[in-house]
Amino acid sequence: MTSQLQSTLLLLPLFAAAALGRGGDASTAPSLEFHHRFSAPLRRWVEARGRALPGGWPAPGSAAYVAALAGHDRHRAVSAAGGSSSDAPPLTFAEGNATLKVSNLGFLHYALVTVGTPGQTFMVALDTGSDLFWLPCQCDGCTPPATAASGSATFYIPGMSSTSKAVPCNSNFCDLQKECSTALQCPYKMVYVSAGTSSSGFLVEDVLYLSTENAHPQILKAQIMLGCGQTQTGSFLDAAAPNGLFGLGIDEVSVPSILAQKGLTSNSFSMCFGRDGIGRISFGDQESSDQEETPLDINRQHPTYAITISGITVGNKPTDMDFITIFDTGTSFTYLADPAYTYITQSFHAQVQANRHAADSRIPFEYCYDLSEARFPIPDIILRTVTGSMFPVIDPGQVISIQEHEYVYCLAIVKSMKLNIIGQNFMTGLRVVFDRERKILGWKKFNCFSPSTSENYSPQEARNPAGVSQLRPLNNSAPAALYDSLLLMLILVHLAVN
Repeated sequence: MTSQLQSTLLLLPLFAAAALGRGGDASTAPSLEFHHRFSAPLRRWVEARGRALPGGWPAPGSAAYVAALAGHDRHRAVSAAGGSSSDAPPLTFAEGNATLKVSNLGFLHYALVTVGTPGQTFMVALDTGSDLFWLPCQCDGCTPPATAASGSATFYIPGMSSTSKAVPCNSNFCDLQKECSTALQCPYKMVYVSAGTSSSGFLVEDVLYLSTENAHPQILKAQIMLGCGQTQTGSFLDAAAPNGLFGLGIDEVSVPSILAQKGLTSNSFSMCFGRDGIGRISFGDQESSDQEETPLDINRQHPTYAITISGITVGNKPTDMDFITIFDTGTSFTYLADPAYTYITQSFHAQVQANRHAADSRIPFEYCYDLSEARFPIPDIILRTVTGSMFPVIDPGQVISIQEHEYVYCLAIVKSMKLNIIGQNFMTGLRVVFDRERKILGWKKFNCFSPSTSENYSPQEARNPAGVSQLRPLNNSAPAALYDSLLLMLILVHLAVN
C-alpha cells in the first residue's frame, strides 16, 4: 500500500525549465506510505501513545466517516462572489461543485464531469497549469480503465455521442495544422514538465453539463472543445489523471475561456482547497470584498497564472526578495529556486524545535523532522506580493510514514533549478480566485463549505502534524478497483456537502 514520493507531479506544459522534470523508473523507485488521518496505521500510532480521537474513530465508509471528512455543513454553499458583468450566476459541474484531493493519483484535486449525449461521467484532475481539457479516448496507450461498475465511462468515444463533432484542420483552434493529413480532424499533443509525460490525440467539440449556483439550480449544456486522448505517457500511466485532465489555463482553448467567450459566465473562476482534502470549484466567481489580491504577470507568449513576490517572512525573519512564481493546481507540492528556496528552508529549520530526520533518498524533501509528539509548533510562512498583500501558507508540511509507528514531518518544498511554482500544498486552506477579466489573483482563508466560519483557523490545529496527511495510500496492483473506490468516495462527498 504505497505512493511514489519521487514522482511528485508537475503538469505544466513543457515550455520552460525542463530541468524540473524528475526522472527514474517509477516501478523501481523506493516508496513510502502516506496516511489518511483516519487510517489504521495512524490510529495504532496515536493509540500507542495513549491518545484518543475526540468522538471516537468513525468506521471507514460510514456516514460519520464521510461527514467527518467533509467536516462542513450538509447544505450546498452558494459562492460569495460579486456579480458578473452579465449578472449570470456562477456555474459549476452538473455532478456537483465538490472536489477531492487524492494522494494515490498524484496529490491532485479531482471532480466529476459529464460530457456528451447521452452523458458520460469522468473523474478528472483539475489543472490551472495547462489549458486543454482531454479525456482518454480510443486509447492505444492509456492507464488501465476503471470498471463499468463504478458508474463512470471507461473511455470517451466520440461516435457514441450525438453532439460530438471533429474540429477541422482549418479551425482557428488547430495549432497543428501542418500535421493534419486530412481536413477531417485536428491533432493535438501536450507535453508536460514531468519527465516523459504527454497526451496526444485529436480535438473534438461536445457538450459539457453544468449547473447554476443559486437558490434554484438549473442544468445547462455548454458546447466546449476537448481532446480525444489516444496516447498518454509518463505520469499519466502510473499516477495522475487516469480518467482525464481538465485544463483551467488562460489560453482560449480552456473551458473557463470558452464559457466567458459564450457569455455564460464572467471570465473568472475560483477553487477552494480544504484542509480536509475536500474542495470546490466555481466558474464565474470573481471576488469577495475582503479578499487579498495582486495583479497577474501574464507572459503573452506562454500565459500562466504568475504573480510577483517581493518579500518572504518565515516566523520572526522577514526579508525583501523579488521573484515571479506560477500558481499551478496541477503541481503536487511547491517548487522554489534559489534564493527563495534556501532562505525559506534554512529560516524554517532554524526555528523548528525538533530533531531533523537523516537524509533519505526516498523523500524528495530536504528538511524533515522526527515526530516523537503528536504536534509541535512550526513557524509561519508568509509571501508578500508586489502590492503588499500577504499570502499565508496555512501548513507547508507533509506527514510521511517511514515505517510502522514511525513518522516524519517534512517541509514540503522541492528545490528547483529555475522555475518557481506554488503547488497545491501552499494553497490548502484558501479560496483562490483566478480573475482573468481583471487580471487579478485573489485569495482568502476559507472553510470551503461553511463560509460563515471561513476565518476560524486555530494555529495549534493548523500545525498538528498528525492531521497534515489526509490522503489515501495507493495499491498499484489494482488500479481499476482503486479508481472505483475513489469515484465512490467522491460521490459520497457530493452527497455529504450538498
